[in-house]
Amino acid sequence: MTIRDFASRVTSIAALAEPVRRALYLYVIGQPEPVSREQAAAAVGVARHVAKFNLDKLEECNLLDVEFARPAGRSGPGAGRTAKLYKRAAGEIGVSLPGRQYDLAGRIMAQAITTSEQESVPIGEALREAATQAGRDLAAEVRRRDGTPPSPAGAIDSVRDVLAENGYQPCPAGDGLSLANCPFHTLAQAHPSLICGINRDLIDGLVRASAPRHAKAELRPTPGMCCVRIITA
Repeated sequence: MTIRDFASRVTSIAALAEPVRRALYLYVIGQPEPVSREQAAAAVGVARHVAKFNLDKLEECNLLDVEFARPAGRSGPGAGRTAKLYKRAAGEIGVSLPGRQYDLAGRIMAQAITTSEQESVPIGEALREAATQAGRDLAAEVRRRDGTPPSPAGAIDSVRDVLAENGYQPCPAGDGLSLANCPFHTLAQAHPSLICGINRDLIDGLVRASAPRHAKAELRPTPGMCCVRIITA
């Protein structure tokens, strides 16, 4: 999670600190269908303009999505006009300190299970390949965004930036980089052998795709740190 993403998520969650806004949010997400400002105002017991202001803030903070439709049952002048309706946002908002990436671990394991079942590949082998490919995908994403690094030093900088964006908190350490945070911390505590292997293969895939011949990933468990360390040439 980047600093910008973190700030955006904190802003979204902070929006729910205001009691009226929180009540409107809880009402909207509890309805089976999108609701109008009038419905939300009546349900929470506030004026329509108060509901409008707060619902629009919730939309602005990505906590609610909107659509436009003619409310059912409306009659009289203006009944044919479309109204702005609010519903639960499709995305999820969460903040963890330090940053965690359990969704990434979940995607790797889901891909490994699928490959193992469909291709009759041993699950251990499938996990190694899924994690390595996830690392290559991270490197490819950065190349598309920033272009190919111009030098070995630039390649190592790209590796460091990708790791930072994904919660590893890389820092210089002697012959390479140590990682001050494990994005899969809770999983690693419960299943250290499995998760440390995924970590190593993920970072190895990233390093080999970004800085071949200039760095490698090794398992070097250290208390309070990620189990993987990057050794630079």
